[in-house]
Amino acid sequence: MGEEIPAIIGAAGVRVHKQEGDHATPAGKLALRRVLYRADRVPAPASHLPVEPLAPNDGWCDDPTHADYNRPVTLPHPARHERMWRDDDVYNIVIVLGYNDSPPVADRGSAIFLHLQSPDRKPTEGCIALHEADLRRLLAAGLSEIEVLPPT
Repeated sequence: MGEEIPAIIGAAGVRVHKQEGDHATPAGKLALRRVLYRADRVPAPASHLPVEPLAPNDGWCDDPTHADYNRPVTLPHPARHERMWRDDDVYNIVIVLGYNDSPPVADRGSAIFLHLQSPDRKPTEGCIALHEADLRRLLAAGLSEIEVLPPT
């Protein structure tokens, strides 16, 4: 949409060659796939994307040795995974980004999301975090992809 938005990124900055667990945000154009949200905490955001409520047993596999790598899973799950139903508020709205998902390549990075910033503006583990008002506004305006510029 031609707009630059202040964002929080991974603690290791932006990398062209992302690896699992490196705490970096991948560079490139990332499509927005779908929106997940905590219906018990916030109203559904307006979006042209599919919008689905999260459930307490939702997870995301981040184990590069498992067939479900970089895919949503139902908990409990036998492989290493991330809980999507978090105690904090950063996944109250979370957008699944099109990164390493068609098909997933082991160790290239998983669970790269666009989500809400923490109140202390703490860096992410590789995701991109925005203020809720910015995220809602961009979704309502039809945002379909974001571009993360590589380091210069």
